[in-house]
Amino acid sequence: MAAKHALPVLRWSSRVFSVELNGAPFYFALADRPEAEAPRLFGQLPRARRCFSLLLRSADRVHAARLHARLRDALLRELPPECRLAPMCSFLPEVRDSVLRGFFLQDGPDSPSPTPRLLEALAQQHALLLCSYTPDRENRHWTQHVWSLEGGTRVDVGTGLCVVCSEAPRCHPAALSMINSDVFRTFQDARDVLTECVAVLPEASSVLEHLPSRAPSSAPPAFPVLVVEGLDATGKTTLTESLRDALGAVLLRSPPQSLAPWRALFDREPPLLRRAFYAVGNYVTAEQAAQQAMKTPVVVDRFWHSTAAYAIATAVSGPPSGLPDPGSEVYRWPADLLRPSLVVLLTLDPEERRRRLRDRGQGKTEEERQLDHNQLFRLRVEEAYRRISGPPCIAVDASPSADQLLQQVLLLVRSRCCL
Repeated sequence: MAAKHALPVLRWSSRVFSVELNGAPFYFALADRPEAEAPRLFGQLPRARRCFSLLLRSADRVHAARLHARLRDALLRELPPECRLAPMCSFLPEVRDSVLRGFFLQDGPDSPSPTPRLLEALAQQHALLLCSYTPDRENRHWTQHVWSLEGGTRVDVGTGLCVVCSEAPRCHPAALSMINSDVFRTFQDARDVLTECVAVLPEASSVLEHLPSRAPSSAPPAFPVLVVEGLDATGKTTLTESLRDALGAVLLRSPPQSLAPWRALFDREPPLLRRAFYAVGNYVTAEQAAQQAMKTPVVVDRFWHSTAAYAIATAVSGPPSGLPDPGSEVYRWPADLLRPSLVVLLTLDPEERRRRLRDRGQGKTEEERQLDHNQLFRLRVEEAYRRISGPPCIAVDASPSADQLLQQVLLLVRSRCCL
């Protein structure tokens, strides 16, 4: 069984809990005494419905990431259909890497229910923390009971703490564990994740074989390196190919073609593994760009901005106000990664972008499907793009014709890159 970190029992009452419902977080805390009103999450629950939560506490980050995905699938498969399941986390405010992830569920109205037995079995198998929540007769005050089930023995970790209201934190709790989980700051940090997951995902060893032994030089090359960013269907492919022809440049993509055989596999993996794969892909592309830019301009179709923006927007839920604050280290360019000479961000009216997607009729990733159906996700991605620094994106309206767009970008290139 994977190693476990010790639960900070003495600080359990200091934790804040977040439950995601309909794409928005609901927060609550714990206290010795109840308050006049229940937190909004519990105040809207039907009477006589039991609630539970499962929190993961494995110190092995790869094991925890894959276990989280397996638990979600098991719960969706095994729970009675009337149960409501939602993502959940517990964290110490402003304390980095204090986040415990898991699930919150509201049981169905039937009694007796198989739910408690299923949850206890899962907690025994995987060293989870099982919490139950019980209301008083008026459904106004709720109490949390925390159980640790190990070796068939149920251990009372914290009993009788009252569920009380909590203010929303300054930014989403995911920001507390985003570095080296969603956004990687160095080549070695991302490579380490792939190395750790070889035991459970043998294909990772093939990816490692295609990586440089260390981060390529980040020194400025002789010729400019131009990056084109943007959501799907904003015209990146057409523009990058046109720039290649107009400038006599080499066109590269990230992830690079050398890693293409494993992209679909990692797209199905939990975010930790998926983000590490895309992060190392940037370094492989950077190595290629640095070599080519010694003799000719280079155009790159997506680079670190996309990797970071999508990772941040996926980890955070709700409106863009929940994103890490501007200036946070998650937006800063990695010190060991080649810095582009110019980054162009293509923007497009949402309705026009959807029309183009319909016309293309191509298969899309899960994140691209979210862009189509989840306005808040799209807004978070766009705002994350804007907040990335060193170098920042220069937004360019992609609604004109392909030739007009090319001429507009060429003016930018010539004014900023000495071409």
